[in-house]
Amino acid sequence: MISLTQRKKLKKFKLDALREECGVFGISNHEDSARIVALGLHSLQHRGQEGCGIVSFDGKTFHSEKRQGLVGDHFTNLETIKKLPGKSAIGHNRYSTTGETSLRNIQPFFADLFHGGLSIAHNGNLTNAITLRNDLVKNGSIFRTTSDTETIVQLIAKSNRDKIIDKITETLFKIQGGYALVILTNKKLIGIRDPLGIRPLVIGKLGASYIFASETCALDMVDAKFIREVENGEMVVIENNEIKSYKPFNKIKARPCIFEYIYFARPDSILNGECAYEYRKRLGQELAKESKIKADIVVPVPDSGVPASIGYSQESKLKFELGLIRNHYVGRTFIEPKQNIRSFGVKLKLSSTKSILKDKSVILIDDSLVRGTTCSKIVKMLFKSGAKEVHVRIACPEIKYPDFYGVDMPTKKELLSSKKNVGEICEFLGATSLNFLSIDGLYKALIKNKRNNNYPQFSDHYFTGDYPVKPLDNLGSEKITQLSLLSNKSIS
Repeated sequence: MISLTQRKKLKKFKLDALREECGVFGISNHEDSARIVALGLHSLQHRGQEGCGIVSFDGKTFHSEKRQGLVGDHFTNLETIKKLPGKSAIGHNRYSTTGETSLRNIQPFFADLFHGGLSIAHNGNLTNAITLRNDLVKNGSIFRTTSDTETIVQLIAKSNRDKIIDKITETLFKIQGGYALVILTNKKLIGIRDPLGIRPLVIGKLGASYIFASETCALDMVDAKFIREVENGEMVVIENNEIKSYKPFNKIKARPCIFEYIYFARPDSILNGECAYEYRKRLGQELAKESKIKADIVVPVPDSGVPASIGYSQESKLKFELGLIRNHYVGRTFIEPKQNIRSFGVKLKLSSTKSILKDKSVILIDDSLVRGTTCSKIVKMLFKSGAKEVHVRIACPEIKYPDFYGVDMPTKKELLSSKKNVGEICEFLGATSLNFLSIDGLYKALIKNKRNNNYPQFSDHYFTGDYPVKPLDNLGSEKITQLSLLSNKSIS
């Protein structure tokens, strides 16, 4: 066991990076549905590591298994899979933004409705969750979780419409934010994407079975064929092995989350027809064009900075080197020595290749800069390892604004770029120089075009403050962390 102090240190270390909220996966008409879902969730593990769950339906009864921790620690057990019979199943990987880590918040959620059972897995955040929840509680609703996903379940349950599709549609017009939903009923598997397509969702096919997943890498894992993305504002319904599309919202242009391209999506996933890895290489190439400097080697912060570093190296003709090595076996059970070790959290995860760094002028590449605390420690590590210069280059613009659509990140006052200019940040990091990729360079790398300032092609509010869906809940400068009076340590 690790002490409270150690937990705080590790949590602080982990929070110096952006975290995606969740990954979702669902399949219909497959004899081995739970096993397929488990494999899909395993490939989406990068989207959430706090908890995982699977709900299956055997034609009569729904079955649910939820666990805290990683998919591979629980759903590789044959006995667990046997508890999830049926030809349809949905699954969820959790990383909490709204609602703390506890078993009661692990999805998929299940509810007994008048017309049968309903299970839901949700990736995203509702920007009017508090407002809706307060109204529901005033009208007698009883909540068991602290997740905004339960708000969706409550709204569906309270709808007076007769058909489940109509109940869901009515609910969609009440919720706001960025979301991708996978819903399982007695007869249907349903995939839904928010009107702007902020959160991702794709459709695949495995033999006669249809699949919904957060990313195409999950389809690759189970040898499924990628069909297409669920369109923004679209509800796709699978019933009797037939696929139907509903578009209840007025048609508007999509604005997907730009950080799916920069960081969140696994490098081998396809986004808008192209591999995420290729986008990230081009980010590095544009960064090299904008920040030419004499140096000896290009070094990535692993693993997130690797594709951009390769692109930077190719464009600048500077040698790419692994000056930092990542320890992939960092877990929660480490034992910190009693003697204080400086930068302990960073050293758990990264070590330097001293022979490569010695007497070198280094260009250090990372995908983003949030609080800057980890980056400052890495810069110190490089200098201590013999580097004579450390030029920090960030493959995206300055992050000045928080997110409300499913990304776990600090409040505005905690974001380094919101309170310091580039020169001040450089001094804080202890770097020789610092440059961020420009907005124009970002868009050129992603779509080979400029940003449309009247209607941006992406949800890029992190850099611009241009929120495509204005938060209805008045948060001030605070984050939503708890929607219940029940301790998050409680199971029920």
